[in-house]
Amino acid sequence: MAEIKTTGGEAPRYKPYVPAESSMSEFTIRALVIGLIMSVILGAANAYLGLKAGMTIAATYPAAVIGMALLRIMKGSILEENFARTVGSIGESVAAGAIFTIPAFFIAGIWPEFATTGNYLKSTAIMAAGGVLGIMFVALLRRVMVEDRELPFPESVAAAEIHKAGRGTGTGAKFLFSAMGAGALIQALGQFKFFATTWEKFVTFTKTTIGLRASGTATAEGGLLLSSPAISPAYIGVGYIIGPKLASLNFSGGLLAWGLFVPIIMYFLGPALTSGAIIDEATGTAMAQNIWRLIVRPIAIGGMLVSAGFTLFRMRKSLATGLGRSISDVKKAAAGGHVTLRTEQDLSFNRILLGILLSGVATFFIYNYFAQDFMAALVATVVMVVAGFFFAAVSGYLVGIIGSSNNPISGLTLSTLLVAALLMVVLGMKGDPGVAAVLGVAGVVCVSAAVAGEMLQDLKVGHILGGTPWKMQVGDLFGIALSAAVMFLPLIILHEGDIKAGQMADPPYQGGFGGPQLSAPQASLMALLSQGIVGGTMPWPLIIVGMFMGFGFILMQVKSPMLVSVGMYLPLETTFAIFVGGLIKGIVERFNAKRQHNEAQKARIENTGVLLASGLIAGEALIGLLFAGLAFAEIPLFAIFKQPSFLVSLVMLGIIGWILVQIPLKNAGRPDEPAPPSAVF
Repeated sequence: MAEIKTTGGEAPRYKPYVPAESSMSEFTIRALVIGLIMSVILGAANAYLGLKAGMTIAATYPAAVIGMALLRIMKGSILEENFARTVGSIGESVAAGAIFTIPAFFIAGIWPEFATTGNYLKSTAIMAAGGVLGIMFVALLRRVMVEDRELPFPESVAAAEIHKAGRGTGTGAKFLFSAMGAGALIQALGQFKFFATTWEKFVTFTKTTIGLRASGTATAEGGLLLSSPAISPAYIGVGYIIGPKLASLNFSGGLLAWGLFVPIIMYFLGPALTSGAIIDEATGTAMAQNIWRLIVRPIAIGGMLVSAGFTLFRMRKSLATGLGRSISDVKKAAAGGHVTLRTEQDLSFNRILLGILLSGVATFFIYNYFAQDFMAALVATVVMVVAGFFFAAVSGYLVGIIGSSNNPISGLTLSTLLVAALLMVVLGMKGDPGVAAVLGVAGVVCVSAAVAGEMLQDLKVGHILGGTPWKMQVGDLFGIALSAAVMFLPLIILHEGDIKAGQMADPPYQGGFGGPQLSAPQASLMALLSQGIVGGTMPWPLIIVGMFMGFGFILMQVKSPMLVSVGMYLPLETTFAIFVGGLIKGIVERFNAKRQHNEAQKARIENTGVLLASGLIAGEALIGLLFAGLAFAEIPLFAIFKQPSFLVSLVMLGIIGWILVQIPLKNAGRPDEPAPPSAVF
C-alpha cells in the first residue's frame, strides 16, 4: 500500500488507488440503479437461504462481480463499480437483520397473521430505523477504524483486489452467471418433479424385552428415520464455501439429533405414544418428526444459547477493545476540524447526530406502539440506542479482524434480547406487549449491527480504491430505504407460499416460519427466549439439558459448538447436503495436494470455486422465490413424473459435484503464471 510522506511528525497518509485529487465519476444514476437492484435481489436471496438453512452469504463479492460486469459494458469507472457494490451489498445486511428477528413475531404468536398491512409498516419501520442508525454510527467511527493498521480487513482487501483485477482482461463473471443458471435449472427441475429432491425411509427396530426393574420387564419398540441429502445447489454451495471441517461439525449436530436423540426417545416413549400399537412407516415418520420438533429442537436451542455466550466470551478482549475504540472515536469525530481531502469527507457531524436523534424518536413511537407503556418504551429506546452503538462499534471492529462473513450478529442480538427481556420483567411488562417490545429492540439492534459491519467493510474498500465516504454513506441510505420498503415482500412470499405448498404436499406438512422448510433457527430462538423470560412459557427443563450439552461441547473443545447446535436444529436433509458440499471442497483440496499445485494455482482454484458456489446459491434462491410466488398465487405446477426416481437425483448430485470440482481444477492455470488477487473469501 502506497503512502505519502508528511511533515511535522504526522503519520504517513495512505495513497489510494484513485488519487484524492481525481474527479472521476462515482455517484452516478446508473451506478445507483444497478446497486439498488442488486440490493433487493441479493437481499431476497439471502433471506431465502437464511430462513431455510440459518446461514447467509456475504453479498460483497457477488455484488462486486455483477456490478463490475455491468458497468464494464457501460464503460463505467472503478469508483462507480465501488459505489454500486456498496449499495448492492447493503441489502444482505438488512435481510440478515430481518430474518433473525421479524419472523419471531409470528413464531411467538404476536402476529397471528403475518401478511398484513400493519405488520408490513412495523417491519419496515424496524428495518429502516436500524439501518439508518447503523450507518450513522459507522460514519462516526469510520475515520480511525479504516486507517488502523492493526485491523487487516481481509474481505475488504480481497474485494478491492477484485475491482483492481477487473481493470484487466477478466472478471470471473462468467463463472458466477453460469453457475446461477445451473442452480436455477436444477431447482426448477426439482420443482417440476423431474427428480426427487430428497428421500427418506423409516426403519422399525425389532421388538426387544428390556429389564426396567428387578421385579418386571416391558416391551419397547422404536425406529430410525433415514434421510438422504437434499438435492439442493444452495445447500451444497454453502458447504463448499465453509469447507469440510465446518460442514462436518454442522452435520455432526444432525447425526446427534436424528441418529441418537430421536431414536432413543422413540425407543422408550414409542409404546406409550401409540398405546402399544405396532409402529408402521407412516406413524413412525410422523412420530420421529414430532419428537425432533417438540423435544430435540428445544435442547438444540439450549446448546445455541450457551454457544452464543461462549462465542462472546472468547471475543471478550475484542469486545472491550471495540468499546474503548468507539468512545475514543466519538471524541475524535466531535473535535475534528474541516476535512478537505475528498477521500476523507464523511457526512457532517451535525447531520449524523440529527439522524441518530430522528431514528431514536421514531423508534420510541414503535416501541410505545408495541408495549403500550410510556416508561417501558422509553427504557427500550435507551437500551436500543446504547446497545446499537455498542454493537455497531463491536461489529465494525470484528469485521476488521475476521470479515463480515464470520461476524456473530445473532450472538450480539441475543445479548441485547436478554437484557431487554430482563428490563421488561423489572418494569412489570408481561404477556404479548412485553414480548413484542423485546423483539422490537432485538430487531432494531440486529439490523443496526449487521448494517454497521457491512458498511464499514465497504468503506474500507473505498478507502483502498479512493472512494468518497459521504457518497458511499448516502448511497447506502438509498439502499436501506429501498431494502426496508421491499424486504417484507419476499418474507410474505416465502411464508405464505410455504404454507400453501405444505397444504398441497403429499403428505401435507405445517408450512410457514418455523416449519420444516423455513426453520428460521435464529428467529425461533429469539421467539422462544422472549416468550420464556417475559411470557413465562419457556420449556426450561429441555433448555437446561441443551445448555449442559453445550457446556459439554465446550469442555470437549469442539471448534464451533454453535454449528453443532444449529445442525441439531435443522432438518437432516439440510445438514447432510451442506456436508456433501464440504466433502466436495475436500476433494478439490486433495486434488490440489496430489497435483502439487503451487499457491498461485490454489488461489485461482479457490476463487473460481467460490464464485461457482455463490452462483449456485444465488440461482436456487432466485428461482425458489419465483416458485414460492407461484404457490402464493395458487398457480399449480405440472409434474413431469408422479413418482420421480431418486436415481435421477443422484445424477443431479453428480452434476453439481462435477461443476464444483472439474471447473475450478481446469482453471488452475500454469505453474509459472503470476498469482491472482487474494482469494475471494
